[in-house]
Amino acid sequence: MKFSLIHTGIDIELPVTQREKAPASWPPLGILYVATFLRENGVEVSVLDQSAKALSLQDTVNWVKKEDPDIVGFSTLSSSGKTAAKIAERVKEENPNVKIVFGNYHATFSAERILKKYPFVDIVVVKEGELTALELTESFEKGTDPEEVHGIYFRKNGKIVSTPERPLMKDIDSLPFPDRELLDIEYRSTMFGLDLATERFTTVLTSRGCPYRCSFCGCMKLARGVWRPRSVENVLEELKTLEDRGYKQVLFVDDNFTLKQRRLFELCERIKKEKIDMEWICESRVDNCSTEMFKIMVKAGCRVLYLGIESANQRILDYYNKGITPEQSQRAVRAARKAGIDVIIGTFIVGAPDETREEILNTLKFAQKLDIDIPQFNILYAFPGIDIWDELVKRGVIDEELYWENGVCVPEISPGAVPFENIRSMIQENFKGFFLRSGYILPALLRTLKSPYRAKAVINGLRNADKVIEGFREASKSF
Repeated sequence: MKFSLIHTGIDIELPVTQREKAPASWPPLGILYVATFLRENGVEVSVLDQSAKALSLQDTVNWVKKEDPDIVGFSTLSSSGKTAAKIAERVKEENPNVKIVFGNYHATFSAERILKKYPFVDIVVVKEGELTALELTESFEKGTDPEEVHGIYFRKNGKIVSTPERPLMKDIDSLPFPDRELLDIEYRSTMFGLDLATERFTTVLTSRGCPYRCSFCGCMKLARGVWRPRSVENVLEELKTLEDRGYKQVLFVDDNFTLKQRRLFELCERIKKEKIDMEWICESRVDNCSTEMFKIMVKAGCRVLYLGIESANQRILDYYNKGITPEQSQRAVRAARKAGIDVIIGTFIVGAPDETREEILNTLKFAQKLDIDIPQFNILYAFPGIDIWDELVKRGVIDEELYWENGVCVPEISPGAVPFENIRSMIQENFKGFFLRSGYILPALLRTLKSPYRAKAVINGLRNADKVIEGFREASKSF
């Protein structure tokens, strides 16, 4: 029995020149975990990152034909569900006997709708997929009823049925390290065309889940509000393995990497003690940090920090159920700067249903007041699995049947929101102004002269100046 897994993302109907412009995403750890787990349990596997390779529909179908699997699994997000469906339909046409399985976030929160709309999808796996994928493979191989497999939706006698929810895996250490060699791709962590990772790069997950319930995030429902860390020893073993294989830079993709400071301190101390020479990127909440914490992280190799700031307005932060204040964001940025973090990135969300123009401008100006290096502005999007989606559906603002598959930009459908085009213009103007203001350029230059990490990124950017300029141009257009 052979199981092929596909990570979809880029629109397969885009012209090839536009597909190739799309930045390669980070390594798809979700399907790598599933694929490695299957292989460790005797299942033949293959993996394709359709998005990173910018493959067309026909190229992707040809890959599946060459692999000739019994099962094809698609990792789907709200942004890629339709792409997965187009590929799956063609795959099924080529081989009606192949089993089509959808999983990941989009599949978890839209399982019934997927099965209703797409008759060629056989099974939908919800939430974590390692054990479920293995049991499904065994069920298909034996020809037994998949109803015995927990955590799935499928059709039986013309009706859609679901099996009992699978408990979350408690011991994450029991999983094998995801085998990145299953994908023959060298990934880059890029932002606006500039490489934040200039050497061999990959991603690592040291924990699953998050106990917070931000209303714009689906993590709470996906992981049931449970945070499950890997042991420090287990993480160190993976980092050593990666270092031995030539990886120099790592992005920790945890939903809440700095949640437990004692564990974080232990991990950082062990990285130093074991002399693991790797630079890394992570995120942190602004209410769970200190100068001491950031200094320890810097000594262990932290070079880039994402801070979830979201808004300068307490009313909007409360609507997002973020549990922070603008003052905490200011303190967090100051602490990160004092500790010597090389690159500080602030993430922001504007466009809440009744957010005023003045509140949006307040957030955009707040970004300029903060001593951050890069602002990442996002316009609020709603999709199944987040609380804001549920709220707007209940209020009749969102028509589920229209938007369940792709989600929807909130300002485009909310009658009380500032119009989308107005928000985009405001962001574009402030985005350019952020980098061109006099108070930014000189400090940024001085920091770059003092920071080997920043210098490497800038030198690499100068070598690829055309890509960087195009990246900034495309970024300012895309808001």
